[in-house]
Amino acid sequence: MNPTQNPTSGPAPGATAARTPNTLVTPGASPDMTLAAKPTLDPISTRIAVGPLLYYWPRQATLDFYAHLADSPAEIVYLGETVCSRRHELRLDDWLDVAAMLADAGKTAVMSSQALIESESDLKTLRRIVAQADFRVEANDMSAVRLLGEAGRKDWIAGPTLNIFNPATLGLMMEAGATRWVVAPEMSGGAMSALLAEMPARPETEVLAWGRLPLAHSARCFTARHFNLQKDTCEFRCLGMSDGIVLHTREGEPFLTLNGVQTQSARVHNLIADMAQVAHHADIVRISPQGAHTLDVVALFREVLDGRTGADEAFQRSTEWMVERACNGFWHGKPGLEYHAPGCA
Repeated sequence: MNPTQNPTSGPAPGATAARTPNTLVTPGASPDMTLAAKPTLDPISTRIAVGPLLYYWPRQATLDFYAHLADSPAEIVYLGETVCSRRHELRLDDWLDVAAMLADAGKTAVMSSQALIESESDLKTLRRIVAQADFRVEANDMSAVRLLGEAGRKDWIAGPTLNIFNPATLGLMMEAGATRWVVAPEMSGGAMSALLAEMPARPETEVLAWGRLPLAHSARCFTARHFNLQKDTCEFRCLGMSDGIVLHTREGEPFLTLNGVQTQSARVHNLIADMAQVAHHADIVRISPQGAHTLDVVALFREVLDGRTGADEAFQRSTEWMVERACNGFWHGKPGLEYHAPGCA
């Protein structure tokens, strides 16, 4: 991302962004036979969260993004470095300052922990996150869970990388003090519903509704390897890559995205057309920041949840802001890279 580009708006002046629009097509129908738009939803109390920034943006671009986010319809904002501890454009004190600014603007700020703890330095930062008492903490690995338990924190959030897939594990996290569960994006809506039905006490539930899917974390940095560099001498090549590096198959199809030690999907997980089903079980929907148009996406989700815009119309509008084609297969219990129009088999 060009440091002068606003990550909340369109590309920098003169830039173009080629993308393939998605059309909702009934299986077996001709391509011009799109689904009839569903009626708008009744206003829904589901809140909108903006997840932690997964990419390494320049310092000023990051600060500008959160300054704009303070005026957005998002109620909850997750902050902090969750991918790679070598990313130091913002230090922990800077993230805490951003959290305080957002709290002053009426947002609920949450400090997110790193998903892959590799060193004593990482643990030192994690201990500081747990020790601060001003903001809730999203635990993204079991070391965070343990430290939060030892600190007696009873208000933390079980992050998506804890890989909670059954009632016993979710119950264990709740006993340890978790009051909110961020569902792993691989989990289908049906499996999530069945799990919650078995819980004697239901936690707040948050579902990723927009963004590239985080698929794996590794001790190796694949961005560094892409440039024939070692991880410890990576030259911070991911800095300014607003949406990572897309890998293509031999046939030229976008397949994966390299984001430092994290591997993501190439396609954009987009549940805006599934909001009626998602909001039936989720208290919160999460939007993952991307290099441009994040605020537009937040505003569009708010329109759908408030019943001001139909879900299918919103999906068509959202295609203008996706960095790649849409997918929602995991939510429907199908391969994750597929897109299934709601109501279609």
